[in-house]
Amino acid sequence: MFHPPSASPVPEIARRPRVLHFVTGGFSGATQVAVDLVRAHALSGRCEAMLVLRRKRQTRGERVQALRDEGLAVETVAGWAHMATVWQLAAVCRRWRPDVLVAHGFSEHLWGRYAGLVAGVPRLVHVEHNSRERYTAWRLRQALWLAGRTEAIVGVSEGVRQSLLARGFPPGKTVAIPNGIPLAPYERADGHDWAERVPGIVMAARFARQKDHATLLRAVALLRQQGLAPPVKLAGGGKAGAQRAARRLCTALGLDGQVQFLGHCKDMPGLLMGHRICVLSTHYEGMPLSLIEGMAAGCAVVGSRVVGVQEVIEDGRNGLLAGHADPRSLADALARLLTRDDEARRMARAARDDALRLYGLQTMTARYEDLLLRGLEHSR
Repeated sequence: MFHPPSASPVPEIARRPRVLHFVTGGFSGATQVAVDLVRAHALSGRCEAMLVLRRKRQTRGERVQALRDEGLAVETVAGWAHMATVWQLAAVCRRWRPDVLVAHGFSEHLWGRYAGLVAGVPRLVHVEHNSRERYTAWRLRQALWLAGRTEAIVGVSEGVRQSLLARGFPPGKTVAIPNGIPLAPYERADGHDWAERVPGIVMAARFARQKDHATLLRAVALLRQQGLAPPVKLAGGGKAGAQRAARRLCTALGLDGQVQFLGHCKDMPGLLMGHRICVLSTHYEGMPLSLIEGMAAGCAVVGSRVVGVQEVIEDGRNGLLAGHADPRSLADALARLLTRDDEARRMARAARDDALRLYGLQTMTARYEDLLLRGLEHSR
C-alpha cells in the first residue's frame, strides 16, 4: 500500500543562548560589572543579553534610559518588597525565556535565583561582589539551600572566593573571576605626561558605610602638618547621610578649601588621567573597580590593606598599601608618593601595565561566557 510521505517537522529557528543579568539598580560596583557584561555580550556575539535592575530610591530614570539608548535590553522590577521583586522578575523570565540567569550581589542573588526557580530557568549563577556581606543566619541558610540548585558561584576575586568557602559554599561550584574594566577610555593615558598631571589625589567611591572617606580626610589633615596640601577630589554619589557626615568632618578638620566633593563624575577617565594619585580608603572590598581604573589611568595608587585591595596592589611594586582605618599609615603612604617622584612614576607605570595585562573587560567577559555558556552553544 502506498503511504504518502509525512510532512517533515518544521525546525525551530535557532537562536543564540540568552543570558539575563539581575542586579541592584543602585548603580554600585556590582551594577557596573553587570552592565559591562551585557555590553560585552553584545560585542562578542556569543549570546543575547538582558539587564534587569531592582529599583532603589537612587535608581534614576535618566540613567536607565541612557542604557536603553545605547541599544541594551534593560528592564526594571520592584524593589519595595522581596516578594514583589521575585514575582515581577519571574514574569520577565517567563516572557523572555533566558537559558541562564546571573544574579549579582547581596541580597539580589537570593531574590534573583528564587525568581529563576519559579520561572523554570534552566541554569542559575550567583555572583558575589564583596568579601564581607550582611549575611544573617537565616539569609545564609537560604543562600546555601539555593547553592544546591545553582550551577556556579562566582567570587569577583580569590579573596571573595575564599570568604564564600569559609561560609560553607560548595568548593566544586565556587570559582574566582576577577573584575575587569573597559580599557578603551584609558588608551590615551600614556599621553598624559606625569609632569603635566595635577599633583593631587582622587578617590572615586560612593558614600556608604563600606567606604572609608573619614580615614582619608584625617590622613590629609595629617599631611598638612608636614607642609603638604595636595588638592583632593572625592567623586561619587551614594547615601546622603554618609556624604553629610564626610562634609562635616571635612569642615571640622579645616579642609574645606582643599577637598572638593564632585558627586557623580561623567568623565572619570579624564579626571583620573589628569591626576597623579588615586586612593581607595575602604573597610572591605570584592575587587575594587575604582582602583583598577586608577591603575589603567596611569595613576600611582594607594589602597587599604583589606581583602580585594591587597590582591591587586603588591606593596611597593605597583602601589602602596596602608593600614585599615589607619590615618597615619595612609598619610605616610601619600607623603611617599607626593615627595618621591621617581618612585611614584615607577609604581604608576607598573600599575598601568598590570591593569592592561590582567584586568581588561575582554578577559573578564571571555571567562564569564565560557562559564555561562558551557555546552549551550553546541547543544541548541
